[in-house]
Amino acid sequence: MKFASLGSGSEGNALLVKRGQTHVLLDCGFGLKDTVARLARLEVTPSQLNGIIVTHEHGDHIGGVARLARQYRIPVWLTRGTHRAQPKAFEKVEELHEIDVHQCFSIGDLAIQPYPVPHDAAEPVQYRLSGGAKQLGVLTDAGCSTPYIEQMLSGCDALVLECNHDSDMLMNGSYPYSLKQRVAGRFGHLSNAEAAALLAKLDTTRLQHLIAAHLSAQNNTHALAVSALCGVLNCEPAWVGVATQHEGFGWREII
Repeated sequence: MKFASLGSGSEGNALLVKRGQTHVLLDCGFGLKDTVARLARLEVTPSQLNGIIVTHEHGDHIGGVARLARQYRIPVWLTRGTHRAQPKAFEKVEELHEIDVHQCFSIGDLAIQPYPVPHDAAEPVQYRLSGGAKQLGVLTDAGCSTPYIEQMLSGCDALVLECNHDSDMLMNGSYPYSLKQRVAGRFGHLSNAEAAALLAKLDTTRLQHLIAAHLSAQNNTHALAVSALCGVLNCEPAWVGVATQHEGFGWREII
């Protein structure tokens, strides 16, 4: 199983997961032309995509989903709450599947387990994707951790983990007070410290890859996010990857 990012941040998000001939895109917040170009960097064409799985209805996650799905006849999976929150965003998608937030489903060679998260959206989920015995856990766009999140992410072989902001940078920065409260709140985004505290509660004995994702351009730095996670694992900074807004990250293989 392999995974890569087309880009991660407030300007757009998309994560690509591959096992065998199965390719699944997790979210797509980029325009059609941009998405095709970002896929090409990973030597993948849209016609190779077997499905798109959606986390929630915010534009940086669904902005490009429907057009990509319509253009290339790609099936889409999402929660009922997400669909009802933005019904027009998914109009004319040929194959649309509403999922149960606790029910595992399969797309080709990948088993996909959604799980609910606290975020300011209608029915947000994140995903754990499995290929055989190998597991990739993904968590972005969550305001806080929960015991169930910890259960879902514990024991994974790879993690893509939100490190949205440094609390001091956020609170001392230029955001309006209301936005600072939203970002830092229980239905906002994980700070570096919160991500590190979550990581410390997980079984990481099988962990081969750790990627810091959804970093704020204004309220975080790569060094601060990496340092927070390294402090938990006692590893070298180079071992922790960062999903960037414009480049994402290249293929990582889980062996």
